[in-house]
Amino acid sequence: MKKLQPLIYALLICSGILIGNIGNNPTEANEEGKINAILNLIDSHYVDTLNTSDFEDKTINAILNELDPHSAYIPVKKYQAVEEDMQGSFSGIGVQFNIIDDSIVVVSAISGGPSEKLGIQSGDRIISVEKEDVASVGIKNEGVIKLLRGEKGSIVNINIKRRGQLELMPFAITRDDIPLYSVDVGIMLQGNIGYVKINRFAATTYQEMMEKVNSLQQEGMQKLILDLRGNPGGYLHIANQMCDEFLKDGELIVFTEGRNRPKEETFATRNGQLENIKVIVLIDEGSASASEIVSGALQDNDRGKIIGRRSFGKGLVQEQIPLQDGSVIRLTTQRYYTPSGRCIQKDYGKNEKDYYLEQYIRKDTTSQLS
Repeated sequence: MKKLQPLIYALLICSGILIGNIGNNPTEANEEGKINAILNLIDSHYVDTLNTSDFEDKTINAILNELDPHSAYIPVKKYQAVEEDMQGSFSGIGVQFNIIDDSIVVVSAISGGPSEKLGIQSGDRIISVEKEDVASVGIKNEGVIKLLRGEKGSIVNINIKRRGQLELMPFAITRDDIPLYSVDVGIMLQGNIGYVKINRFAATTYQEMMEKVNSLQQEGMQKLILDLRGNPGGYLHIANQMCDEFLKDGELIVFTEGRNRPKEETFATRNGQLENIKVIVLIDEGSASASEIVSGALQDNDRGKIIGRRSFGKGLVQEQIPLQDGSVIRLTTQRYYTPSGRCIQKDYGKNEKDYYLEQYIRKDTTSQLS
């Protein structure tokens, strides 16, 4: 218990700072003064020298981890890498990953990247990189990125544990520029049926989708299969733009509401190009956030059919709040709801590990939104 006391005190201190910065009433101002006094006492009298920056990062993360699985603190050194995934490009092996149960778990191989070409699959666990053990060693996200990203053309050797395989599987992966296209494919199937696969909702997703749609309509598309399987979400406004193409003017797309945020409703605003196209949406346990907004909007407006497995269940909105040093906090401020009033956010579980593992261990008997 004694080892935990400094962390507990630190959490109380940082909580007070955050509350003091957000609040404007006299009570909160007094609390902020008390917190500053405590910080000054620590600085003047504590027995050891503190690495202030590292101390702040750890305590802020500890606070946010207690709120929900999606509120997060992004230090300056990580922010550029996070933004690259939604805006630009980088050289690496091309996987999205989570650290689960102290091992690197592949969420998905990025379409068109070197890992996908070699057959690396969702659920694969990376056990070693260049013969260095990376499982059960406490590796963090920044450590994974440092090991797997690198100069284009360089080779990285990894060993993977795959479910159902007794032996580790070795892969020699040549790093390459990772294409960050968010629309994997747009093709005509038999007859007048079009098929569009979207892997996430990034800054260019709407434009990419409409380019595919325009091409398919020129080929005679009258029905569309919209594949959102494995799509973890992304920008809310991109999901709204997409829905606007399917729904009639004035139909509700989504609404958001939070304790300190008023209810905000988003409606279809114009004549959508796809209003008269019959649509089926494919989802699975990897379909989350913006994918669930699109699915819920089409389902609740009786605009399309949803086929597949129960979606992930992410119904929280994060606002990105910049701090003075260039780091950011992505703080959950609202929940979003489908037009019929369903909040799709699943239970947080006992901890973050359980929360993310749930999608791998669940057993569904029906296909539905979370």
